[in-house]
Amino acid sequence: MRKPVRLSFIRPMEPELVEQPPKGDDWSHEVKFDGYRSQLVKDDEGIRIFTKAGIDWTAKYKPLAEEAASLKAGSFIIEGEMIVLNEKGLSNFDALRSAITRRPQDLYLVAFDLLHLNGHDLRDLPLQDRREVLQALIPAGGHIQFSEALPGAGDAVYHLACETNLEGIVSKRLDSVYRSGATMSWRKIKCYVEAEMDIIGVQREAGKPAMVLMADQGRYMGGAFVTFKADKRQALWDRVQGKAGAPPPKGLAKQKAEWLKPGLVGRVKFLKGEETLRHASLKDFREK
Repeated sequence: MRKPVRLSFIRPMEPELVEQPPKGDDWSHEVKFDGYRSQLVKDDEGIRIFTKAGIDWTAKYKPLAEEAASLKAGSFIIEGEMIVLNEKGLSNFDALRSAITRRPQDLYLVAFDLLHLNGHDLRDLPLQDRREVLQALIPAGGHIQFSEALPGAGDAVYHLACETNLEGIVSKRLDSVYRSGATMSWRKIKCYVEAEMDIIGVQREAGKPAMVLMADQGRYMGGAFVTFKADKRQALWDRVQGKAGAPPPKGLAKQKAEWLKPGLVGRVKFLKGEETLRHASLKDFREK
């Protein structure tokens, strides 16, 4: 009598954030999709889809769970990124949460690794071999898609990704085995852009990083961390003091912030391809 297959969530392997892609032919490079890291599990209990933290979100991803049941394997653990696409065909993080609750049929799971298949633990196999088996498992044309490696050297792939408004790339050693936790065998390189925006408020709370709140042509964009050294930071706070006392902008009264009168502009570095500021930091400031 066959022993029932029971598979458990595996803590993810985490790429380290670096400034530049690695060099050499020992690496593959994939698009860094802007979504929720997810783990797709099939065993004798059926299909389950877990978040990065191991929370069961199968009910939220019902259309994808139904599609996963048709993959031609008795059991598996597939890793991927849950995304929704915008009108340009790019992953859109801002629209993801509403898509999960209102239109889950529009979600895609971009699969990039295979940890378990038909009773076999594949984590000790090289990445290249795991992905080859994964690609053969996933049929074309569905909402579960294979994350293709991008051809070319890391620098060229990264440049192309940033030029086309992608979030960045993930570079992985072709011979890397799968181990939970942070690793330099996988590296993520994000695309950033810099722009000038109005500083409309500041948030300074004890024990938390200081942040400026930004607007672009009257539209609230979010916050950027202040990482200046002491002298430049003090110069910013002196400017802020001279402009403090403005009423909260419309729709932002619930924000715990010190609101500023117009006239202070900041140059902010933030993740490219986003509708609001993400992973943003203030690089400089000036008076209008």
